[in-house]
Amino acid sequence: MAFDREELKQKAQNKAKENKAFLAKLKKKRPKSLDEEAQQLHHEVFSYTDCLGCANCCKSISPIVTNRDVDRLANHLRLRPREVIEQYLVLDDDNDYIFRETPCPFLMPDNYCMVYSARPRACREYPHTDRKRLYQITTLTYKNTFICPAAFDVVEGLKPIFDK
Repeated sequence: MAFDREELKQKAQNKAKENKAFLAKLKKKRPKSLDEEAQQLHHEVFSYTDCLGCANCCKSISPIVTNRDVDRLANHLRLRPREVIEQYLVLDDDNDYIFRETPCPFLMPDNYCMVYSARPRACREYPHTDRKRLYQITTLTYKNTFICPAAFDVVEGLKPIFDK
């Protein structure tokens, strides 16, 4: 089944208030088993999530690109780090490098990544639902429910466990 951006946006909008309150509660309570439960749900959700059929993250948001990411991209593209910065990156309001444009300049028409083995760390870890201390990024997780169907499903899966 093909990814429907509008359908996800509508589902996330319908659950926006509920999800925001739930994630705020998780941040405040910091349940001991949160990371374990989230990681398990993450793996379950990604067993049926087709990232190549979606690629909404690559099409709609830009990751933070660290200096290490710049070096890795430069090596992969056989460019100097300065050339990677000049051609592909811009500083955002937080003084972090991000891609100049969306969709990602390395996203190919078939949704494959032209620099997959050298992609930025933020891309490697997206949507961050399997990271330790998930309570620290609940605001980001909330935002990701509007972009990533897997993030939405992980949050929905956490509710029956922690929303008691």
